[in-house]
Amino acid sequence: MLAISQYREAIIDYLHEKIKVQEPANLYEPMVYILEQGGKRLRPVLVLMATEIFDCDYRKALDAALAIEIFHNFSLVHDDIMDDAPIRRGKETVHEKWDINTGILSGDAMLINAYQLFESYEGEMFKELSKLFTKTAIQVCEGQQYDIDFETRDDVSIEDYLLMIEYKTAVLVGASLQMGAIVAETSPACKDAIYQYGRLLGIAFQLQDDYLDAFGDPETFGKQPGGDIIENKKTFLYLKTLELASPGEARQLEHLYSISPLDNSGKIEAVKALFESSGAAELTRKEIENYTDKAFEILDKIELAEDRKEPLRSFGQMLMERQV
Repeated sequence: MLAISQYREAIIDYLHEKIKVQEPANLYEPMVYILEQGGKRLRPVLVLMATEIFDCDYRKALDAALAIEIFHNFSLVHDDIMDDAPIRRGKETVHEKWDINTGILSGDAMLINAYQLFESYEGEMFKELSKLFTKTAIQVCEGQQYDIDFETRDDVSIEDYLLMIEYKTAVLVGASLQMGAIVAETSPACKDAIYQYGRLLGIAFQLQDDYLDAFGDPETFGKQPGGDIIENKKTFLYLKTLELASPGEARQLEHLYSISPLDNSGKIEAVKALFESSGAAELTRKEIENYTDKAFEILDKIELAEDRKEPLRSFGQMLMERQV
């Protein structure tokens, strides 16, 4: 087994080999631009890691891993257009650096390119990988639509929110691990179990991301503090506060989420105070722990030697201890 940093280097090297600027340059330059910005490369690392965990050479899974990475970045290009976001990973977003039409078209080309990468697999493996990828891709789109719908809905439940983050974030984590298991040709039971491990860990990851958005250290988190509050996003923290707060505090929170002051600092602090006083912040931390524990319970049941499970266990613990 390689270290996470080595898997990441393998992905970067393969990306440089496979994705290059060609004509028409305005189609391919944005693709190279977003893919070379870095990011954690968590999803392709999981593909390679899962392949080796099930005793197969990780290099056999490089095309599947790169497909996942390209798809993830395609979704970011289009998300940034929908959110009118000016910055991604500290740099201009694609549609800001070029224009919206270029962003849409380059994103479309990335999605097609992701599908092309599965052509290196044959027979039943190609069919299984393609079927999983298609199912996951449409779920990600459904999750994004739920997220958009929630902006104008006043009846969003915690169950609705959890389904949204499962589709928007967690299914891609689960699919990444399952792709590695498919390439390694392991048993159906192992393929399903490792998918569920990734799905549960992905939900915990997104809940923690929401928590860090409000309470993380801006120096290490790397995003604007309170961004979700500024955008009036109905996160788990917000929904749990409405559920737990007194009627007066709930009305105060709803009022704060109906305004967009020029200076958001007062709004952010007031909302965070309600998150804390209601007990929602503490319960969010417990829910993150709960989903992580469920993921590790699944991992315990996978028929693998303990030393093979250890990289996944360490990876999960690393994600949950992150401050970024």
